[in-house]
Amino acid sequence: MSWRPLLAEFLGTALLVAIVVGSGIAAAQLSPDDVGLQLLQNSTATVLGLAVLILMFGPVSGAHFNPVVSLADWMLGRQSGTGLSGDAVCAYAIAQTVGGVAGAVLANLMFDWPAIELATKHRVTAGHLIGEVVATAGLVVLIFALARSARAGLSAAAVGANIGAAYWFISSTSFANPAVTIGRMFSDSFAGIAPSSAPAFIGVQVLGALIGLGLVVALHPDAARTADQAVVPHENS
Repeated sequence: MSWRPLLAEFLGTALLVAIVVGSGIAAAQLSPDDVGLQLLQNSTATVLGLAVLILMFGPVSGAHFNPVVSLADWMLGRQSGTGLSGDAVCAYAIAQTVGGVAGAVLANLMFDWPAIELATKHRVTAGHLIGEVVATAGLVVLIFALARSARAGLSAAAVGANIGAAYWFISSTSFANPAVTIGRMFSDSFAGIAPSSAPAFIGVQVLGALIGLGLVVALHPDAARTADQAVVPHENS
């Protein structure tokens, strides 16, 4: 495959993590005594930033920025010849994960923090893990339902709105993304996650993606024919 989609996935995921981590650092500095306001600032920046990134990089790579979305794309489309190939999924996942770490480093540097530091915020509780299943399943259903109904052009607004809402009603604040989870391990900030918490988060994110994919197939039996239109229509190169 061409290097351009991989570059787009790297840059998009890096900038997404930079937005999440950077706005988390800024929120803690601006509102040190109000966690609710910190979350509002963090979620608002993430919603707006993610929408912009989907519009910016979507035509090149589809703007997955998320290994489980890429995996679901391959699983849904592999029998009908749509969606990503197996090799492309692996390449996307590597680009996304490296991008996630690079984004955390960039955010740290922009705020004069150590370039690399390990987060100490432990997040694993039963409620958080259930929340990650719900958040990831919902994200997958949304993305592929939009593609199936020829409304993928609305993904920038819809996916951003979904993440913004999930920040508030999901107990984990909706990571829903293994690459972002790994990236957020490298900043000991408001948005960080301790390395010991990351494996459980990633495991339930994969589970959530599989559940979401099952719901997509149940709701839209012909969804496979539009798998290559997720998250937004793009060139297959």
